[in-house]
Amino acid sequence: MSGRKVVVTGLGVVSPVGSELGTFWDNIKNGRSGIGRVQQMDDIDQYPVQIAGEVKDLDVERFVGKKDARKMDPFSIYGVAASALAIEDAGIHAGNIDPERAGVLASSGIGGMQVMQKECLKAYEKGPRRVSPQLIPQMITNILSGYVSIKYGFKGPNFCITSACASGTHSIGEAMRMIQYGDADVMIAGGSEASVAMLGVAGFAALRATSRLNDDPERASRPFDLERDGFVMSEGAGMVILESEEHAKARGAKIYCYASGYGRTGDAYHVTAPDASAVQSARGMTLAIADAGLSVDDIDYVNAHGTSTPLNDKGETLAVKNALGEKKAYATAVSSTKSMTGHMLGAAGGVEAAIMALAVRDNIAPPTINYNTPDPDCDLDYVPNKMREMQINAALSNSLGFGGHNATLCFTKA
Repeated sequence: MSGRKVVVTGLGVVSPVGSELGTFWDNIKNGRSGIGRVQQMDDIDQYPVQIAGEVKDLDVERFVGKKDARKMDPFSIYGVAASALAIEDAGIHAGNIDPERAGVLASSGIGGMQVMQKECLKAYEKGPRRVSPQLIPQMITNILSGYVSIKYGFKGPNFCITSACASGTHSIGEAMRMIQYGDADVMIAGGSEASVAMLGVAGFAALRATSRLNDDPERASRPFDLERDGFVMSEGAGMVILESEEHAKARGAKIYCYASGYGRTGDAYHVTAPDASAVQSARGMTLAIADAGLSVDDIDYVNAHGTSTPLNDKGETLAVKNALGEKKAYATAVSSTKSMTGHMLGAAGGVEAAIMALAVRDNIAPPTINYNTPDPDCDLDYVPNKMREMQINAALSNSLGFGGHNATLCFTKA
């Protein structure tokens, strides 16, 4: 497929390791963990899992009025904040865009879980007549895209993609396609999540998917390490501004990198477990490389899905080998920034796309922290514990979601 070139011109992140881009990137580069004991649940002692990556020190009123914030689920607040930061970073305003050529693809894997559980408890305790009229509009996953569109008057494509932990990456990839095909000139795209709550913590614990290293939270997220025992659930949002290169240059925008390639496949295998053969996750990477017009030899860095679960990390290691070939795979830097942020679920792809854009711009491969005991099944170069300065001309970012949803982005140097 050929089409218009797409560039990344703005980044906005709300995360456990910072909600200002400079702070966020400094913490990621220097391997600082955002994982700690859960603070927003008073009864956390009752849960087998008591740790998470929580958003800290976000000035909500900078982005959302106090009255509106009271009725919004936190996933919408985080997504609006990340979108505002990305738009500010890109220098976009009403005078330099056509609102009918600007769209929003802001997604979530779960949506308004906190609003839903609050109103559900209210219905059981006080009766159905006490349920808020805001329940439905605030819990649906697409409401974030609506909020952002309304806030900025963007009247182009406007919807969301819900594909579990691949939601943010799918959103950025599909937004890229819209610009390539000429459906829009500017897109805000990414994901948001706020599931550190009763149902989220209890549900993932029941699946035995999350780490139980409660007494040492900063070490709990250990992607590719032999002693990994599950992912650490986190919250936040990541949004990027994509533009056609022509549009960005016409308004004098700074350019982080090109959004050059996108691949997506389905395992057709299992509801929660990845296919051990890694054939389709590897094919997603191959499609992204081909879409960018590159060969495997051009890939310098892979931001792995790297959840810190036994099955994912083993399978993704095999996927990288299948996609790049063993010789190239062993020579390629692969790291999981979830070792610092935890797993932000539907927001992960948006946050990790921002990391990839910064890695390509600055020629820095972020580390995989807490990598201490090598696993024979995970034997690639995971950039252990310390960032690496290196030439990065082309990078991939993988996201793999429950249901067998695989998505890969390829960014290249501007």
